[in-house]
Amino acid sequence: MQSSLPFFAGRLIRLSCTVMGCAIMSATLCAQSPKAADGFFTTSDGVRLHYLEAGTGPAIVFVPGWCMPAWIWENQIQHFSAHYHVIALDPRSQGDSDKPGQGNFPERRAQDVKDLVDQLKLAPAILVGWSQAVPELLTYAEKFGGASVRGYVLVDGLAWEKANPQLISGMMEIYPQVEGNRHDLTEKFVRSMYHKPVSEEYIERLVDSVMKTPSDSAVAMSVTSIARDDWRPAIAKIDRPVLVACEPGMKAMAADPITSKIPTARVEVFADAGHALFVDDADRFNALLDDFIQHAP
Repeated sequence: MQSSLPFFAGRLIRLSCTVMGCAIMSATLCAQSPKAADGFFTTSDGVRLHYLEAGTGPAIVFVPGWCMPAWIWENQIQHFSAHYHVIALDPRSQGDSDKPGQGNFPERRAQDVKDLVDQLKLAPAILVGWSQAVPELLTYAEKFGGASVRGYVLVDGLAWEKANPQLISGMMEIYPQVEGNRHDLTEKFVRSMYHKPVSEEYIERLVDSVMKTPSDSAVAMSVTSIARDDWRPAIAKIDRPVLVACEPGMKAMAADPITSKIPTARVEVFADAGHALFVDDADRFNALLDDFIQHAP
């Protein structure tokens, strides 16, 4: 079964209390956030959202997954800010952004990304979305087209063409835990995202960040992300280059529906990485994204 909490219940259902090794990954990963500037903007519905910003040049916008903070892209911020204008967003109800009681569904969250691109004058931007942000970027393409986009990078997230009843049933079993035993669930989920060792300091820091999202908002954004049965109409609206990076077990729902509609889409499978593959195998991911950007029109 697949690995992302908002989409893929199997990993959490099977997850035991086994703890991944606590060896230090690297000084870069375990350090505090890279020296990027904090910024804020106000969305078209009046919500104040936070982002990290570094570098100058063509724009790359990084959007994290379910309840995750902007700084989880810290390796990419460091790497790409040498040559690009890098923006990593704290989506609404996540990280240091406002925590409104509404708007946690793909259409509104896609509008938030559009508001960011427009207000910061980032067009044409490379949009990079991970996990839950994948359906949000598909919604972006469906609602707004590609006029402000140079390319889409879809990382280990749902793009299915037929809802999986077993998966949805598993998610329904997990939601009560979000309300009732959230810290333990969050810690297990965070640990499950990595195949390679990360430090306990890093795990604690990420868990604390995830816990900033109110539980009702966490459930709302997850439910609305799996509610759509078929993403093919949205995929058909994509008129810009596409790169899909995913785990092997995700290929059928993350990559195959994309390539069935967009044969030119590039797919890269990260066999030795976990759900947070851009952290587990940062060098490969960064090289892949570098190459994609250089060949994008």
